Amino acid sequence: MANPPLPQDWGITQFLSANAGKIVLPYRMTMYIMTLYAIFGIGSSLAQSYKLDGLSGGILAEIAYMLTIMPVNVPADAEAGIAGWTIPMAKLGSAGLFVGIIAAFIAVEIYHLFDSRGWKIKMPDAVPPAVARSFENLFPTAAVILLFGSITYWFGFDWHGLVGTLVAPLVSASDGLGSVLLIVFLTCFFWVFGIHGASIVGSLARPIWLILLEQNTAALAAGEAMPNIAPEPFYQWFIWIGGAGATIGLAILMAFFAKSHYAKDLGKTAFLPACFNINEPIIFGAPIVLNPTLMIPFCIAPIVNAIVAYVATAIGLVSRVSVNAPWTFPGPIGAYLACGGDWRAFALNVVLIVLSVVIYYPFFRMWDGQLIKEEEGNH
Repeated sequence: MANPPLPQDWGITQFLSANAGKIVLPYRMTMYIMTLYAIFGIGSSLAQSYKLDGLSGGILAEIAYMLTIMPVNVPADAEAGIAGWTIPMAKLGSAGLFVGIIAAFIAVEIYHLFDSRGWKIKMPDAVPPAVARSFENLFPTAAVILLFGSITYWFGFDWHGLVGTLVAPLVSASDGLGSVLLIVFLTCFFWVFGIHGASIVGSLARPIWLILLEQNTAALAAGEAMPNIAPEPFYQWFIWIGGAGATIGLAILMAFFAKSHYAKDLGKTAFLPACFNINEPIIFGAPIVLNPTLMIPFCIAPIVNAIVAYVATAIGLVSRVSVNAPWTFPGPIGAYLACGGDWRAFALNVVLIVLSVVIYYPFFRMWDGQLIKEEEGNH
């Protein structure tokens, strides 16, 4: 809405352009400060893993991160109504995510150290738990504030400058086709051994994916060309269609073309979940895990999808992803939403589904034939 694809002399275009700043404020005050949410969640989860109070862990992580930011002292401006110290909002977005992860870990580890050594103020049992917890956390809170405040403001250490310099090549490389194919292969490789590949690979790649997506969203909000091809929604809607391994193709074949009783019954059970990108019934029911017949297309189909989708996006046949649509949407709908309402993304998703069916087909026939022989041998 802030940057409508309409002629500049239209009244609606001029109105929207004049109010672009206000239109994007909901985005700036929510997704644009994603690091604040992420840090609180990291600190809370890490604290709970140590059997500590999750709320306290989240708050300490937030405190630590905010003390890595150097506010800007803005001179008094009577006309603009601005004066004093202001926080640069860019640090609250994906640009600060890596620093936030480091700060959250350090803060909660300090919390854990103080708790394990008993360095805390113990209140009588009659004191309400919430009040007692506040006193118990005074020492680790003071330690976190003194540590991060001193490093940032007295020693002048630029957390964000250093981490940005170290991470920049990694972020840039992660958007290349080679990196995409490596991520796809590793995800499938873990899955064929029964290990949740998306959880392992995603936990490492997700901070980078978030940065890539936020850069696209920021560029879109500014009316600029989106720079990145492969944030996480790219994988979800053009590679992992139906779940890891692009198993929507196999689900369609089992539900509508299987001749063995087992594959036919499994297809009836697994097809509907596969439409919503849930494929554990197929992975463990067929199974694909340690199955020399089905593990081959399980790895090939998403790699082919990745190549086709990457090239199509790179040459401008499809808009680049800018929205993190809920992963349980059916593929074509999710692709349409993730690309900002681009009908070509819908069409590309359908083409990739058909391609997945074609890739799985010969291996499915072999597997289905094996099942038929087993069933005939049991009668």
